[in-house]
Amino acid sequence: MKRHAAGADNEAPMRRPRDVDGVETDDSEPYDKVADPITGTVRLCARRCATCIFRPGNLMDLQPGRLADMVTRARRTEGHIVCHATLGTAAPAICRGFADGPDQGRSLALRLARALGTLREISPA
Repeated sequence: MKRHAAGADNEAPMRRPRDVDGVETDDSEPYDKVADPITGTVRLCARRCATCIFRPGNLMDLQPGRLADMVTRARRTEGHIVCHATLGTAAPAICRGFADGPDQGRSLALRLARALGTLREISPA
């Protein structure tokens, strides 16, 4: 089986479809790249953004059950939730609300970055 090296000249960056609330759709790849390709650090929001989906009150007007679906999907894939304030930027980061929650230990990116000392906190937009 022949594999191409990541970043080969003939490969274009892939963008995933997003639904109306800015979260990847179920048929998309699971996560934005929260790891810096140069330093290998994993970006994590230093604090919850002003409209964090984990704050009380549904500040992002998510459809009923949407947050639960996102958390379930992250659990199932050992993934994480990307902070919506960092979506579409050059430096997407793991949502602080998710990282501080009970499911943080299920996130492969968080576990590895903590074990390797490569977790870098950034300020959400």
